[in-house]
Amino acid sequence: MATVNLTAQNFDEVAQGDGIVLVDFWASWCGPCRQFAPVYEKTSGKHDDIVFAKVDTEAEPELSERFRIASIPTLMAIRDGVIVFASPGRCPNRSWKT
Repeated sequence: MATVNLTAQNFDEVAQGDGIVLVDFWASWCGPCRQFAPVYEKTSGKHDDIVFAKVDTEAEPELSERFRIASIPTLMAIRDGVIVFASPGRCPNRSWKT
């Protein structure tokens, strides 16, 4: 499954559905975001039961503000409409290779 681009208009509809939604907050100027993007996209194809979504923080500043995104990439997990996990910034001790 391809990733879903989230905007202020469709975020709540997607995030408040049943099941798990992973959200990657990113920006095109962010080196770690660009490194993580192909891994995230590839992983989305392996897990049809999870919605993989992306928020471009430059194009959607209201979502960045709403969720107080201070570091990118930030990965957020939402289950049945409830945020259950958020990890800001790059994970320096992990390889993003699949």
